[in-house]
Amino acid sequence: MVSRPFDLQCILPPHLQKNIAQFGTETQRLRAQQTGQITDQMREARQAMDVITDTSLPGAATGKQRIVYSADDSFQLPGQVIRREGAPLTGDAAADEAYVGAGATYDLYWEIYKRNSLDGKGLRLVSSVHYGKNYENAFWNGQQMVYGDGDEELPLDQRIFNRFTIAIDVIGHELTHGVTQYTANLEYTNQPGALNESFSDVFGSLVKQYRLGQPARDADWIIGKGLFSSNVKGLGIRSMKEPGTAYDDPLLGKDPQPASMQDYVNTPMDSGGVHINSGIPNHAFYLTAIEMGGDAWVKAGKIWYVTLRDKIKPNSNFQDAANLTYTTAGELFGLNSLEQQAVGKGWAGVGINVNRVENPGCLPGLQKILMGR
Repeated sequence: MVSRPFDLQCILPPHLQKNIAQFGTETQRLRAQQTGQITDQMREARQAMDVITDTSLPGAATGKQRIVYSADDSFQLPGQVIRREGAPLTGDAAADEAYVGAGATYDLYWEIYKRNSLDGKGLRLVSSVHYGKNYENAFWNGQQMVYGDGDEELPLDQRIFNRFTIAIDVIGHELTHGVTQYTANLEYTNQPGALNESFSDVFGSLVKQYRLGQPARDADWIIGKGLFSSNVKGLGIRSMKEPGTAYDDPLLGKDPQPASMQDYVNTPMDSGGVHINSGIPNHAFYLTAIEMGGDAWVKAGKIWYVTLRDKIKPNSNFQDAANLTYTTAGELFGLNSLEQQAVGKGWAGVGINVNRVENPGCLPGLQKILMGR
């Protein structure tokens, strides 16, 4: 099938690069400006064409199939093959991290949710590392992953970012944009766009938790831990546990994410604040997972995955997501189950009360029978 034009989705929110371009050293400003210009050019190119998502084309495969290329500091994609599925370590840290991260993402979706790659049909996971020179971002372009090297060539005291393959949840986040592309295909603006970002944060964090075998209570719930250099006062680029606290740095500014609807940010920037207001549904998932206990990918993750796969629409907003995850929890675990109650509490914790009509398609009398009344 052919989708609507695809908006390039990068891991770094534009407000970070804007602050660097304004307050950084000359070198830092130039790198931020260059990254922004390249990203804008890529975005314009992607929006000018339809994204082909027909998996009968080359790129579909049976089972886990990864291929990693090196762009060798150029802007030509995909570049030269550096590692294929089953091949040994290359010694190139970025290439090997991209390979492992793509595999960890595939494993979560297949082993837990029985989804065969991003499209559900075995789409080959293609990555290109060493993209451009001085490129400080990573993105899913509708067909493959692309990673810059951050500031690794700069002296230690001038670095802001480490290489963008260093955080496995960043890889899981970006690849989940591919899952969303093949399922809900959420519009990348305002609340649908913030949901798009939030689903990626949710499953990016679950990729890391599943890989490490961490129950919800032991996870850090930080997106991009390790991405910042030691010069930055921050843990990562977002916190699902405490939105708005991920970083507070003289150069980058303070994390602007709200944790509840009372602090929702209305802004024309960042496509209506998609990287900012995603803190609200992020926190709802965190609260839900903690309320359920155990491993977040087992129950909370399944509810969010099934909702994304089957129920979310391109223009769904936060209230829709709350209602639909609540309904899905009832379908999976039973009406008024502890799991469904946990979902309701999670959304209530961010100021969104769910619509408790669990079976909106049923006749009122039948619904009462189903609910035992």
